[in-house]
This record gives sequence, structure tokens and C-alpha cells, in this order.
Amino acid sequence: MIEVGLIIARLLHYLATTALAGLSFFPLYAYSGAEPEVLGRWRHKWLLWTAIAALLSGLCWFTFAAANMSGSMRDLADAETLWTIVHDMSFGHVWALRMLLAVLTIGVAASGLRSKVAAHHYNWMMSLLTAVLLASLAGTGHAQIEEGRLGIIHVVADAAHLLAAGTWLGGLIPLAVILHRSKIRDVNVRSEDLNCILTRFSGMGYAAVATLIGSGLVNSWFLVGSFSGLLDTAYGQILLGKLVLFVGMLALAVANRFWLVPSMSKLRTDTAGELAMWSTRLRRHVLGEQFLGCAVLLAVSILGTMQPAVGQ
Repeated sequence: MIEVGLIIARLLHYLATTALAGLSFFPLYAYSGAEPEVLGRWRHKWLLWTAIAALLSGLCWFTFAAANMSGSMRDLADAETLWTIVHDMSFGHVWALRMLLAVLTIGVAASGLRSKVAAHHYNWMMSLLTAVLLASLAGTGHAQIEEGRLGIIHVVADAAHLLAAGTWLGGLIPLAVILHRSKIRDVNVRSEDLNCILTRFSGMGYAAVATLIGSGLVNSWFLVGSFSGLLDTAYGQILLGKLVLFVGMLALAVANRFWLVPSMSKLRTDTAGELAMWSTRLRRHVLGEQFLGCAVLLAVSILGTMQPAVGQ
């Protein structure tokens, strides 16, 4: 029961932090000019809600992780047990700092809704906070196994993996909203502006995929170690399933970049019906990427509770 709760809490926290990062990073690379006002209001509102979700899911993760360490949920009523985890264990140190950072992120997100903070400064401030919140997950997992230089390499690779995943998977959320709202015409996004956003998103995708592959190979070397570890252990088999899901995401992204987006860019501005048809296809592909990405995060949530293949 504790292990199932831990997996669910991990999944919810991964979903919240990747969404938070993707929503924060999106305006930094997606627009050639100012962000449309309607999309800005929508994004600011969901930045606040996802920050709150990150805090609550993080507290749930800590609760089940602490229960897993102590052996029982009842032990969490003991203040001394909780103090020992927070004060004497590296997991407790990192998690306490992360939850304080989540509270700060909520405060900044709320101030962005209430005040007239300059969009440029607000976007960079939120991006920095959410990047640290997401990347700091590398300080709580299997990357802590190694020590010294190898430990630093593993933590850096894991942090890069998390940031790349947040940028790509989280960025699909505002992209799907833009595709939907441009279809119902409540957003002032012209077809040429939409093509620019899609092209810029694809450019980001190249960097994200390259980072995911490179950092994934480093993590696999530390956690799997050999082909037998990949094929003959439960950890390796779930990792293989994660790779299959990632390849599915990559296939959809390639179809978007080299088929759907070029087809949309060739359409004339007076072919609104045909443009809507291609936009609908693209939105379905984006939703497919999101579904596969959520399945990837579920696999990651399970892997984080298991002994790495290299230790078996």
C-alpha cells in the first residue's frame, strides 16, 4: 500500500513539475514578439495552479517516502521520526528546500496574476524557479548512489534529463491550447504567427531530444550497466518499455515537423477550412505525444521505487 501510494505521489509530482516548467519556459522561445494577451492570462492562471499542485504532490511524496523509510504510516505521527528524516538524511534536506522553493514559486505566480509585473522579468523569474524545482529532483533519486566525480556526473545528467523532459512534455500543453484556441478564433494568432510558433517549438524539440538521448545514455550506464541488466531484470524491462514510449513520442514529433507543419505553412490564407483540418490533425498528434509522455512519467515513477539493474 505504501509503495503504491509512493508511485502515485511521484507520478503526480512529475506531472505537476513538468507542466510547471513547460508553461514557464514556453514564452522564452515560442514567440517572435509579445505573447497574445488571452494566452498570457490563461498561462499565468495555470502557472499558479500547477505550482500549488507541485507543492501538494511534493508533500504527498515526502509522506509516503518517509513511511517507506520508517516502515509504517503510523510512524509519521512521531515527531522524532520526522525530524530524523528531515534533519539527518540527504533526502530530507533536499525535500525541505524543494518545498520552500515551491512555496516561493506559488508566491511569485500569484503576484504575476495580481500585479503589473513586466512580462519579461516575470517570465525569467518563473523559469528560473521552476527550473531549479524540477532539476533538484536529481538530488533525491538514484543519482545519489555514486560519490565523488561520478556522483556529480550522474546528478548533472539526471538534472539535464529532467529539464529537457519538462521543456518538451510541459511545452506541449500551451502548444495544444494555441492550436485549439486558434481554431475557435478567440486568440489573435495569424496563420504565419502559428507557423512561427510551431517552427520555434520544433527547434526547441531538437535540443530537448538530443539532451534526453545523451543524458539517458549516461543514466543507463550508471543504473543498468549491461545488456543483460537491460533484458534480464524487471528494472531493465520497464526501462525498455519507457524507451518504446519515447520512440512513439519521437515518431509523432517527426511527423509533425516534416509532414504536418510544412503542409500547413504551404496553405494560402484564404483556405481556412483546409487549414483547420491540418490544425486538427496536428492537435491530435500533440495530444498523442502528451498521452505517451504521461505513460513515460508513470514508468519513471515506478523505476524510482526499484533497485537499479546494476545492483542486481
